[in-house]
Amino acid sequence: MKTVSVAAALIFRTADDGTKQLFATQRGYGDWRGWWEFPGGKIEAGESAPAALRREIQEELAATISVGAPAGTIEYDYPDFHLSMQCFCCTLAAGTLRLLEHDAAAWLTAETLHSVKWLPADELLLDAVEKLLR
Repeated sequence: MKTVSVAAALIFRTADDGTKQLFATQRGYGDWRGWWEFPGGKIEAGESAPAALRREIQEELAATISVGAPAGTIEYDYPDFHLSMQCFCCTLAAGTLRLLEHDAAAWLTAETLHSVKWLPADELLLDAVEKLLR
């Protein structure tokens, strides 16, 4: 089975009321259209995961992020491929997040994190994310 290596951004912010929030996007294309995910994308040959993440967020959301600490690596078997997803805690460094490839986006809290239909691989990280949001 083919392995696809990707990097995913857990983009966090603190709202005006002090609530921690995570940015999530809804896929606007492909077999999994309508499902929610952590934004990011494929790691190209010779590219580090953080570099891939900065590039992908610029391409998909027209913004610059600061890539911080690793949040874990998810290994998941989809029907047609094995996904290896390196996840990083990130913050917005410059620009405004604009949807160029996704249908929708939301800033989720620990209480609303489970209110969307996550991609199966992304769902595996939700317990750890919930702890980061508290």
